[in-house]
Amino acid sequence: MRIAVGGDHAGFPLKETVINALKGLGHEVTDYGSFDSNPVDFPDITRTVCGAVLSGDADRAVMVCGTGVGACIAANKIPGIRASVCHDIYSAHQCVEHDDVNVMCVGAQIIGPVLVAELLEAYMNAEFSTEEEFRRRVRKLHEMERQSGPSASVRSE
Repeated sequence: MRIAVGGDHAGFPLKETVINALKGLGHEVTDYGSFDSNPVDFPDITRTVCGAVLSGDADRAVMVCGTGVGACIAANKIPGIRASVCHDIYSAHQCVEHDDVNVMCVGAQIIGPVLVAELLEAYMNAEFSTEEEFRRRVRKLHEMERQSGPSASVRSE
């Protein structure tokens, strides 16, 4: 598979481990940054990484930030993206099998290199279930996106 990888400055220390683990599993990886530990805003990297998934340049993506939460929130704002924070093996495969997740988010300040490699293996080996109950639920997620389009109200700061 083609995998887009990105992270902010807090995720930078774990990002190279993620890339190497994915390559070790036989995947083609594109690194969208950040490329050093200088502060960067995770929504910017997330937008770029998710854009690769939406354009078809990547089949799935992995985001690495401090906790995984910020990147997950940002990714889920983008129509067509289904992101999940995955810090346990069950969630890493179940999110794909049941919810067709296409962006896995992890926290460099939460997990280490051994666990992230195991999480990536579970995520990458998972396939979306063909069972109708899961397909129906994901169709409903797509419908929620359509209904929430540009006319949806947004709370301002």
